[in-house]
Amino acid sequence: MRANCSSSSACPANSSEEELPVGLEVHGNLELVFTVVTAVMMGLLMFSLGCSVEFRKLWSHIRRPWGIAVGLLCQFGLMPLTAYLLAISFSLKPAQAVAVLVMGCCPGGTISNIFTFWVDGDMDLSITMTTCSTVAALGMMPLCLYLYTLSWNLEQNLTIPYQNIGITLVCLTIPVAFGVYVNYRWPKQSKIILKIGAIVGGVLLLVVAVAGVVLAKGSWNSDITLLTISFIFPLIGHVTGFLLALLTHQSWQRCRTISLETGAQNIQMCVTMLQLSFTAKQLVQMLSFPLAYGLFQLLDGFLIVAAYKMYKRRLKNEHRKKNTRCEEGCHNKKSTSPKETGAFLEVNEEVTITSGPSMPMDLHTTLEPTGHISSGT
Repeated sequence: MRANCSSSSACPANSSEEELPVGLEVHGNLELVFTVVTAVMMGLLMFSLGCSVEFRKLWSHIRRPWGIAVGLLCQFGLMPLTAYLLAISFSLKPAQAVAVLVMGCCPGGTISNIFTFWVDGDMDLSITMTTCSTVAALGMMPLCLYLYTLSWNLEQNLTIPYQNIGITLVCLTIPVAFGVYVNYRWPKQSKIILKIGAIVGGVLLLVVAVAGVVLAKGSWNSDITLLTISFIFPLIGHVTGFLLALLTHQSWQRCRTISLETGAQNIQMCVTMLQLSFTAKQLVQMLSFPLAYGLFQLLDGFLIVAAYKMYKRRLKNEHRKKNTRCEEGCHNKKSTSPKETGAFLEVNEEVTITSGPSMPMDLHTTLEPTGHISSGT
């Protein structure tokens, strides 16, 4: 392992003496588009999402980092192991296997924060996890890559993009800090900013997806095996992250958050590391994987959000029907006085709010179908 090179001549992937293959010219344009769009997206998104963060809750996650610890275990425990097992199981070529492993060792991406907001997840935990995983990547990325490549006997040294990690941290923490401050000083205005940011974030995600499909249509790897891995890898991350959070007795809100954080990787960091570490000819076999992973990652996120919205609407309809039947039953009881009826409804409401830890009620409380019951984390 070594730090990223300061000059283009020092890195084989950036050598000016080596002629780039035709396919990489498209990747150069694609990288430029992704860099600009990602910078804008991270700034606007993290500022707007920071407006949903309360400093008190953020500090509670830092003081009791149980949720953060579970998330880091998923990020740098489950994902690198999954990447290694997939590379071995599908008997990938060495260059392709390294690309899959590098993706698994990358920290969480910002895309998870916007998806967490759309599924009513724990935004304080989501942003804290993204920040902590990016900081931990300074040491965990080289450690995981070293451990899992011991048996591969790589001739090429892998370059950790420390500069890229630092830029990611700056683009993440500064906008969030401003958002937290706005939420503290102007809570009403912060809600408006949050709604606008969610819409802008969705539009930017679609732009990234469309740009990736259009600009890279001629550079897709014809290897169906690599495309299959790029499809199932984020799904495995989402499922295993949710199950581990569930096994560690996290709330349903935190389970959704950790699941999305686990499956969402920092695509740009993976591409940067591959470009710093390998030659142009090797990159032809590699760069299609992080691109495909990023697109399938977006697709999976939208599907998860759509499934959650449908489930939430169904719970809301069921809750509305129960309230309607309750009101009709109370009106039909003529022997019951208005005062007694009001007391009965008040007791029922109190019982609903203070219900025990049974799973159906916990799920119903966490989803907050009516917007009046807040979930406990």
